[in-house]
Amino acid sequence: MKVFFKTYGCQMNIRDSEIMEELLVRSGHEIVRNLSSADVVVINTCAVRGKSENKAYSLIGRLKKRGLRVGVTGCVAEIALKDLKRRGADFVLGTRALTSIVDAIEGKVDFDMSDHLSDIKEIVTASNISGTYESVTMRTSKRHAWVNIIAGCNKFCTYCVVPYTRGREVSRPMANVIEEVKLLADSGYNQVTFLGQNVDSYGKDLKDETSLAELLRRVYKFENIERFWFLTSYPSDITDELIEVVAERPRISRNFHLPAQSGSNTILNRMNRQYTREEYIELIRKIRSKVEGATIGGDIIVGFPGESDEDFEQTLSLVKEVKYVRLNIAPYSPRQRTVASRLYSDDVPTAVKKKRMATLSKVQHAILLEMNEKLIGKSVNIIVEGKKDGKSYGRTIDNRMVFFEGDVPEGENVKVKIQHATAGPIYGELLGRVLKFVK
Repeated sequence: MKVFFKTYGCQMNIRDSEIMEELLVRSGHEIVRNLSSADVVVINTCAVRGKSENKAYSLIGRLKKRGLRVGVTGCVAEIALKDLKRRGADFVLGTRALTSIVDAIEGKVDFDMSDHLSDIKEIVTASNISGTYESVTMRTSKRHAWVNIIAGCNKFCTYCVVPYTRGREVSRPMANVIEEVKLLADSGYNQVTFLGQNVDSYGKDLKDETSLAELLRRVYKFENIERFWFLTSYPSDITDELIEVVAERPRISRNFHLPAQSGSNTILNRMNRQYTREEYIELIRKIRSKVEGATIGGDIIVGFPGESDEDFEQTLSLVKEVKYVRLNIAPYSPRQRTVASRLYSDDVPTAVKKKRMATLSKVQHAILLEMNEKLIGKSVNIIVEGKKDGKSYGRTIDNRMVFFEGDVPEGENVKVKIQHATAGPIYGELLGRVLKFVK
């Protein structure tokens, strides 16, 4: 059977889709990249924001009008079973039932798999089908691999649906992760990104020496991996040990993605974020004092219930102080099952949310342009990730996107001289390839 996947949301959803594709191929099915040739469409959904959920609903409607068989997986499958059935979904698999994708495609189940869910550790390890993963063919990239190391979240931020869709935090055994990284290195991958809703909580549930810092130490021996990344981090879970490990190992990314969500202590408290504005700023200072060239990425929610003009101004000032190299800005939208949706009225008007988002975006663009312009005339190393509009592109070790003229294969480590900067991508001239970086 020919199966097309449409994936919304985070990198963990991308990896989940890759796992399902792998299982289907092993069972004799074909993964197609053209919707018009598909017999079945699997929509892997995201429920973090209302916008992404609505995109999935709209796609279901369009596909059913074309007479296609449609399955739904991911976070929306966990919170909107009846709605998905009403909209015409032919089968639904929750986030812990990915290993049932073959049965679903083959019509052995026609709807909810809640009575047949695999234990969450089976999903997280992605190795229960045939021991460790001996094949890495079903990955989005040929040289950059996403590796799930922990699933779920224990934080219960009042706005967030993830603990209800992904469950509590469950870490993969470190030996299993290391084996996967070894296989990737042996197969020609030279970038690995470790993934988790709270990636820096990795190992806490295992109650042994497992931690993100220790994992990075152990996988660093694989010299074929030229760059390690990790995301997303929860600010109060970043340890001094992790910061030191990054500082001492130049093949680990210098970018820390640390969602602040708000710069107001009042709003942070209402969000149940387990840190204050002052603690967040002190963490950023610590990272920058210890990790040479460190940059910060982040997320901000605009218009959380009760957010006043003063609260927003505090967020604005936080953004100006931190100077993010990447910042995701989104309006608050109530999510089913969350505390905020039950206790708080969504009382910030849409027009105010839009105005605040525009203001914040303008400030962020100015900050990023200023930061990027400082690179003009300098040479940077990037690992090529692909081509777009006739140009090759890749990222610096501190997570800035660089475009340049030249047809360079994915995965190549090259040196580029920066010639032009924008409030987004940076543009430069290819100087040449870099010899394998092992230090």
